[in-house]
Amino acid sequence: MPNDHDLSVINSLITTTIDSADGFERSAENAESPRFQQMFREFARERREVVRQLQEHVRAHGGTPNDDGSLKAGVHRRWEDLKAALSGGSDKQVIEEVERGEDYLKAKYETALDDDSLSPECRALIGEAFQSVRRGHDRASELKHSMEAAS
Repeated sequence: MPNDHDLSVINSLITTTIDSADGFERSAENAESPRFQQMFREFARERREVVRQLQEHVRAHGGTPNDDGSLKAGVHRRWEDLKAALSGGSDKQVIEEVERGEDYLKAKYETALDDDSLSPECRALIGEAFQSVRRGHDRASELKHSMEAAS
């Protein structure tokens, strides 16, 4: 049975995962290539599904799930909007930002999975969610490196 610590960790991951979904949606808006726009929208949908599952778990165990991203991410998105507007951001720049965000998200999930205070049930839930996070991270990293090699 999850405890308060479990629910707190999950809520923290919900917030960060919402930030990730928002970031993918923003990246889809800023990408030039329809291929990247579609891919980022798909990643955003996957992240929203992870958020839904984590929120459902918190509710099922008597908690109140977070339902909004962090202020820090909101400020970061505004800065990225400004930077893109001023520089006419390229797909390469968008992908670099996506990968930076994915590195952060992956580290948050890895830290949670290393938390010895989590119940086995909570660790399993986070491990399942981490599979989507790792796929998104790996894909963003592959894209970034392939674009670097091409230039």
